[in-house]
Amino acid sequence: MKKYSLVQDTISKQEIISLSKWLLKGEQLTKGKLTLEFEKKFSKYINRNYSLFVNSGSSANLLMLSALIENNKLKNKKAIVAGVSWSTTLSPFMQNNFDIELCDCSNKDLGIDIDNFELLCKKHNPSIAIMVNVLGHPNNIKKIKKLCKKYDVILLEDSCEALGTVLYGKKLGTTGLASSFSFYYGHHISTIEGGMVVTDNYELYNIMLSIRSHGWFRDLNKDFQDKLTKKYKVDEFRNLYTFYYPGYNFRSTDLNAFLGINQLKKVDKISKVRNDNFYCYKKNLIDFWCQKSLSNFVSSFAFGTLVENRMDVFKYLKKFNIETRPLICGNIGRHPFWIKKYGKQALKNADIVHDYGLYLPNNFNLKKKDIDYICNKFKEIAIPKFF
Repeated sequence: MKKYSLVQDTISKQEIISLSKWLLKGEQLTKGKLTLEFEKKFSKYINRNYSLFVNSGSSANLLMLSALIENNKLKNKKAIVAGVSWSTTLSPFMQNNFDIELCDCSNKDLGIDIDNFELLCKKHNPSIAIMVNVLGHPNNIKKIKKLCKKYDVILLEDSCEALGTVLYGKKLGTTGLASSFSFYYGHHISTIEGGMVVTDNYELYNIMLSIRSHGWFRDLNKDFQDKLTKKYKVDEFRNLYTFYYPGYNFRSTDLNAFLGINQLKKVDKISKVRNDNFYCYKKNLIDFWCQKSLSNFVSSFAFGTLVENRMDVFKYLKKFNIETRPLICGNIGRHPFWIKKYGKQALKNADIVHDYGLYLPNNFNLKKKDIDYICNKFKEIAIPKFF
């Protein structure tokens, strides 16, 4: 029986062969010229000035926040985090001892709920907010940007599930001061493990370059290097082993970058398949809730919906080799790592996602006939649920 898996790798046999030939040349494996090439090509693709290749989307989120802290531009240590998100969207704020408010999700796109967001901005005066483009669908970006400007909030964007989605003629990942992407197995493109941070801010970019590699200055642009050595009076002998920021090792390798460069060649094709698959699901499951997108081109990560009998659906589809799973994390405020520190948090819409949400497979290899089959089996058992 054919297996209808939630995710499938986008790395082809030919790409593995090409990678093997490259490895046999004995090229540098750690961060080198291919990393720089991948970053340059990704910047051109996404249309942002700077890109930093890292070892995961989770590291990308931590790197964005760490650099903002070191940049000394935050008015306080208060943050708003999307309630329907991921552990490593939220964890960096917990690890850096921010006062955190979870924002409920919209019942349309599952992004930030605008009314709740403004209420939290008014009440808590946060310095920073991070939104998540859930399953590839954009947030109400115009309204969120307007509120961030009104309340002096720096906006970050987690686009780990949204590579290729287009809104108002721009790809997602171009809204926040910095934005993150994931290239983990099963995402839109894969470097096996990997992620990317993008920004247009030159100073933030250089701080991230340093923090990515232990906190030293080796990767920085020369003017930024000169600025640091002059400020701290570091001589030539000590320079390479002087650490200017509390850094990490978030570097990926040129092996992963080699894959990324090749994956970028087919990202538009992958995005189109995912978009077509989403609308095929939507047509088939017209009697079920699904995300309503402001975009006409959604590089869908998966098809999310709500059902009254989730465990029944899960068990029934499993008989036909159709994978399903909870819709992202549901309400992140109901997970043990949050509850242990803050207690269980109720969020009206996110709680519905938590209790009734699931998603169905969408990947590059699924055909229309596969989706028709999945939907037919799903409709045999599923009872619709709505907000």
